[in-house]
Amino acid sequence: MATGQVPFRRAVVTGGCGFVGSHLCDLLLDSGVEVVCVDNFLTGTADNVVHRRADDRFELLVHDVTTPIPVSGGVDLVLHLASPASPQDYLRLPIETLQAGAQGTFNALELARQKKARFVLASTSEVYGDPLQHPQRESYWGNVNPVGPRSVYDEAKRFAEAATTAYRTEHGVDTAIVRIFNTFGPRMRADDGRAVPTFVRQALAGEPLTVTGDGSQTRSLCYVDDTVRGILAVASGRHTGPVNLGNSAETTVLELAHLVGELCGSASPIEFVDRPVDDPGRRKPDITLAWDKFGWRPETEPRKGLSTTIDWFATQLHHTAAGER
Repeated sequence: MATGQVPFRRAVVTGGCGFVGSHLCDLLLDSGVEVVCVDNFLTGTADNVVHRRADDRFELLVHDVTTPIPVSGGVDLVLHLASPASPQDYLRLPIETLQAGAQGTFNALELARQKKARFVLASTSEVYGDPLQHPQRESYWGNVNPVGPRSVYDEAKRFAEAATTAYRTEHGVDTAIVRIFNTFGPRMRADDGRAVPTFVRQALAGEPLTVTGDGSQTRSLCYVDDTVRGILAVASGRHTGPVNLGNSAETTVLELAHLVGELCGSASPIEFVDRPVDDPGRRKPDITLAWDKFGWRPETEPRKGLSTTIDWFATQLHHTAAGER
């Protein structure tokens, strides 16, 4: 989608100071859309949007979405991303994760209903659990453990999808659902527990790269610029979804560790550690629907995206080290 060709004047982005949310705020602003960024800094940081604070089309609302969202004036798009999203976060914040998926989603939907705005829920590939179907199509119902350690995130998003569907059928809210797969890029936290930032941090520090299990489990890496472009494409259309957004190229975790080590110029050894409970064995989206309906597919080759991400992390570590001296 070309910059400036979106049919919105003013958007609300919940979780807008998070990793994906902040990039989405950038894309909206660059497309000429006014943005109200809503965040309570539970896992996001104002540092991710500091470069936008001088823009008079950008407003930062420090607010917890589990209470009604006080946005005045016209709004024609609500994008709901507020939720802990990394294993490190949702295992540390299980109740808050469930609250964001439940009450937070209701409040975001209610805002969209009151404003007569388009509503897009940022769901996740985790709704498929440890999938028995490969690749995963939107019609697949998933294989989720409702009482396992990951269930607080899996089920929060599954509930959020149900709530979004209910608001569409009961109140006529114009809704859509996107399911995001393995997004990576600048502004991820080095300590968030996901594979890419963990491997990058370890490689840059000369530490062993900790691969869970035997590393044969697969992921499908999608660079964040492609992900937010997909979200905005779905928002600008009329399709209700769910729509998978991810990369159909599949890589093993062990291959990813070796690639990150190579791109970092690191001699760090691989160290195998226990695999987390309910860790998905294979993860690969079928993105036929996204291509057919919106002409969307990833454009950034994972190797290039990883190089950009590594450069960003290296700069952050350099600034941190300089500040400590």
